[in-house]
Amino acid sequence: MVTTGGPPTVETIAERAGVSIASVSRVLNGHGARPDTVARVRRAAQEMGYVPNAVARSLKGGRSMQLTFAMQDIGNPVYVAMVRQIQSLTKGHGYRLLLHSTDAVVEDELAVVRSLADRTSDGLVLCPIRITPEHLEALRTAAQPVVVIGSLPEDAPVDSVRADSVTGSELAVRHLIETGRRRIAFINGPTDTVPGRNRHRGYHQALEACGIQADAALAETTDFTIEAGAQAMHRLLEAAPGADAVFCANDQLALGAAQALHSSGLRIPEDVAVVGMDDTVLVRAGWPPLSSVDLGSAERGRIAAQMLLDRIAERGDGAARAPARSRTATPRLVVRASSAPVEVAR
Repeated sequence: MVTTGGPPTVETIAERAGVSIASVSRVLNGHGARPDTVARVRRAAQEMGYVPNAVARSLKGGRSMQLTFAMQDIGNPVYVAMVRQIQSLTKGHGYRLLLHSTDAVVEDELAVVRSLADRTSDGLVLCPIRITPEHLEALRTAAQPVVVIGSLPEDAPVDSVRADSVTGSELAVRHLIETGRRRIAFINGPTDTVPGRNRHRGYHQALEACGIQADAALAETTDFTIEAGAQAMHRLLEAAPGADAVFCANDQLALGAAQALHSSGLRIPEDVAVVGMDDTVLVRAGWPPLSSVDLGSAERGRIAAQMLLDRIAERGDGAARAPARSRTATPRLVVRASSAPVEVAR
């Protein structure tokens, strides 16, 4: 019996199994051996409590067979939809998916990108809501392939897949105008974020195109949460009563706005129509179900995963790196009871 003061090694397992060190190495690395040799090595390794060292394998073989997905909030249904698509595609290629919630903290996002140098992950899908010069520099020097789900400058050095929030916001506002609404409130997230900035732009462009003057009293800027949406809607009802519709920059804000309307005794859509953005499972569950703009969350996750797999394969083949690619998901308005036409609602 082998006794050591430390964890089991290839040498101690070989001694216990009564085989060569080379045989143990072949079995533990999955390269095959005679069935009886495989059985003896595995039995000895199990008895000695051997745990494969994934980091050592990645350093030796160049692959960890792990990928990382970093997003703002792991509880947001938008990211859940992305995770399902990313995992479904990458799992079929033998990868495990690691999830990291950044809370939209820039330094946390940068740390995830820089951690690729330790080779515990073969690639990263990053979903930031702010893009800084530090992001672009970290992405340019990333040790492993990165794909960004979000809007990047045209000359950004990495692949990206983006939502068209401007067009999506225009679809929502035009729909409300077409259903007879004219005093359309807007609850947005922080405008120093990419989605907040783009949804603000789409809202104003749609009003202008339809000949409606924007009213600053009908706009609220807050966080992208249900609680913030409810608080913002209550402020709007006090400061600018008479709004006949509200467009919310994401579904969580829309749910919060709907709660505030219900608690204030207002009917949806008879008194105030509501439209959200992202078309998550949340807006389909309540009553009335909320209209929302589908920004292709699942599609963006699938495209990002395929882009990442393509880059990893490219590196493995030793091919010259192709120029950075960018794809855009097409938005689609999903109309439900919360924004029925005025004549129907009343």
